[in-house]
Amino acid sequence: MSLNPLIIPPVSRETEDKLSRYRALLEKWQAAINLVSPSTLREAETRHFKDSLQVLPLVPATARTLYDLGSGAGFPGLVLAIARPELAVTLVESDQKKCSFLSTVSRETKAGAVVANERIEVATTSRPAPDVITARALAALPALLDLVAPWVAANPAITLIFPKGARAEEEVAEARKNWAFDLVEHQSATDPAARILVLTAIQRL
Repeated sequence: MSLNPLIIPPVSRETEDKLSRYRALLEKWQAAINLVSPSTLREAETRHFKDSLQVLPLVPATARTLYDLGSGAGFPGLVLAIARPELAVTLVESDQKKCSFLSTVSRETKAGAVVANERIEVATTSRPAPDVITARALAALPALLDLVAPWVAANPAITLIFPKGARAEEEVAEARKNWAFDLVEHQSATDPAARILVLTAIQRL
């Protein structure tokens, strides 16, 4: 299958400075709480920051709101909030300590992201459907679609952007048993085995 190769977009000097501050905070907080896998911290520039920035061109230019689910340390949602300030980004994370980290980074980088300390099942009943949803390393595609089903029903034009690993094809095949959707797969710029799935026109069968 021919995939669309992704290119990590250049960012402004101001954005670079904010991402550097973000990385410094990540290294500082990682010593106290487990934000990312310790083995990836040394390669955070590629494994987390560039990996998140490659999502930027996939966010529709017309999008105004984006929810990042299970944000954890903020990848990709908080990186997107820093790189695209006009985008209203909400970071949905149930872990209070991780939310404290996300709030600190958002404040110190002036990212303006909203940090929602709640479960996704709560968010889908209390928050309006966004234009875009992202989630990285949260769940398999069928489970993700079940989680966001209320927002999909409320906004048929929604775009879902999910970075995935080597099992992406299996997850897509499983998801298609219960869902119909248009899919564009992109080759990750940071991991040859990884894919980024972009789903639109989503309907439950």
